[in-house]
Amino acid sequence: MIEINWNAAEKAYTLSATMMLPVDRETLFHFFSDAFQLEQITPPWLNFGVITPAPIVIQAGTLIDYKLKLRGFPIRWRTEISTWEPPYSFTDRQLKGPYYLWEHFHTFEEVEGGTLVSDQVNYRSIGGALVHSLFVKNDLLKIFAWRQQKMIERFANEGATV
Repeated sequence: MIEINWNAAEKAYTLSATMMLPVDRETLFHFFSDAFQLEQITPPWLNFGVITPAPIVIQAGTLIDYKLKLRGFPIRWRTEISTWEPPYSFTDRQLKGPYYLWEHFHTFEEVEGGTLVSDQVNYRSIGGALVHSLFVKNDLLKIFAWRQQKMIERFANEGATV
């Protein structure tokens, strides 16, 4: 499930995406502990790449630089890992990039048969409500749908070890 709603209290949009994968929490958290895995679950039309040299040791305070193209325009993006709580959750927030606000909360909850993976992104887009409704919302829905499909392809046959 993926949805985007306006959060009046935060004066921002909130994207919520959840999925269940038949894999234990530690395996999924380990996957996300490698910043370069993000290249595997990001749509090719974004021309996304991590430009911070490997190895990247992920912990609170880690800075990661990326490059991508949004609608053909090259963008540099810098995030900071602001919280890091293995194997339960982490948060990355944009320090430089295409949004006024981008704070992405990742959580991993063990459930019967695997792990519930949840993303919550609080964001404010450049261009306001009109640009959001014309471009940003649909782009984010497509990106997160792609991401979920790639996660299913990657982990669907691993079987739960919970």
